[in-house]
Amino acid sequence: MNILVCIKQVPDDTVEIHLDSAGQPDLSMADPQGNAFDTYALELAVRHIEAAGGTVTVASFGPDDNKTCLKNALAVGAAKAYHIGDAGLETADASVTAAVLAAAVTKMEEANGEAFDAILCGRESTDYISGEVGEILAEKLGLPFVTNIVALEEKDGKAVAKKELDAGYLMVEAPLPAVFTVSKPDYDPRYPTIKSKLAARKVKIPTLGKDDIALSDEDAEPLVLYKKYEEPPKREAGVMIKEDEPADAVAKALELMQADKAL
Repeated sequence: MNILVCIKQVPDDTVEIHLDSAGQPDLSMADPQGNAFDTYALELAVRHIEAAGGTVTVASFGPDDNKTCLKNALAVGAAKAYHIGDAGLETADASVTAAVLAAAVTKMEEANGEAFDAILCGRESTDYISGEVGEILAEKLGLPFVTNIVALEEKDGKAVAKKELDAGYLMVEAPLPAVFTVSKPDYDPRYPTIKSKLAARKVKIPTLGKDDIALSDEDAEPLVLYKKYEEPPKREAGVMIKEDEPADAVAKALELMQADKAL
């Protein structure tokens, strides 16, 4: 199977981020890294080709430093990588991002001389958490689409995917090619070896620009614009009840709740 995995580079989500003096997220302490759900998609893809054969290609849309996450992807099993530059597209929303990826898919397939059998995206990104790109990408490409998968195999030219539900799983069959979004499987992404990291550093990753992928002016126009960022309000201090007896503590709590009209 020839698989494409779309990877977004995001700030480290373990770092608490605040707004700077200009009202923008201060990312100076948050190192860029591959989006967690996209790394699950990559691991799922690499495991599939290790078991059944094929090739994994990775692509990332964004500034030039996105090549960092692409090199990391090459170090853990991807065979090819493409960077899609965002010059002139810095305000891209989910719709523009999906349109860029769809146009880039056509360009990559032409360059490789073969179509992708499966296109994988993480179910959402850890920065904006919109969960829209995979869905719009499938619509742009006119391909079948399955969300929240945790396993994938090919059988008789069709994909059989294990789809995660709120209460269990659903086995879904879809014709190929198709687009899938990946949830958290029951395993973690692998770590690269020193040898594979050194080899990945030497790989020259081509960049596709807006003109290279023939993106239309209409597709380059975002439907959503971010006007400003606001931090969530700080929690107000709670009320400490210090009664010695449980019954007195309950009575005091009820009294306070009645005063606040919570009862």
